[in-house]
Amino acid sequence: MGFTIGSSRSTKEFRSGTRRRGRTSECTAVAEYTGLWGWDVVPGARAAAPSRDCSCGDGRCTAPGAHPLPFAPTVPAGATLDEVTEAWADCPGAAILLPVGRAFDVIEVSEEAGRRALVRLERMGLPLGPVIVTADGRAQFFVAPGAAAELPQLLYRMGWDDADLDLRALGPGAFVTAPPSDRAGLGRACWLRPPALHNPRGAPPARSGGYGSGPKTPRGAPPARSGG
Repeated sequence: MGFTIGSSRSTKEFRSGTRRRGRTSECTAVAEYTGLWGWDVVPGARAAAPSRDCSCGDGRCTAPGAHPLPFAPTVPAGATLDEVTEAWADCPGAAILLPVGRAFDVIEVSEEAGRRALVRLERMGLPLGPVIVTADGRAQFFVAPGAAAELPQLLYRMGWDDADLDLRALGPGAFVTAPPSDRAGLGRACWLRPPALHNPRGAPPARSGGYGSGPKTPRGAPPARSGG
């Protein structure tokens, strides 16, 4: 049901052209995000194990390897492979970060809960966007822009407590670490549900994506109440 990057003809042609040009796999990944999926990309700081010190040089950094590099320019949606290569030449090895709140917002839950929810939502035939699994055990569901701001009120109307759900919404100003980048020296981010060529920007609203109906009643959450 999920789409595997590289399975379509256009993606194969894209990667074939990349190999002919001899570009790095890092630039290839960034160019897929900008060229195929239509997303902005921001170069991010890195953190190396075992110390996990941040490449930004701030010994007090609270997000080692998981924030944009200072003064790093955004590589805009639609950038070509040549444009990506030129931009990334100033920050080789940077983490690939996707700005939240532009093409999508993110609903984040524990990986275990996210895997269960994804199976159920797919069986229900509900519209779904991409899903990332982070190295620290979180599942990040891409949803339509604006969903993060609407989520607290939606949960309130449904009688759910976001603290009990271990759920948080990411909106404008936040970033997610995109595969195959390492996140904070913990390991690589991976796709649980990769983006699809037939609907690359089609992140669903949180309501229609099923995040309000959830997998029955989540542990620790009260049953949904009817009415407002």
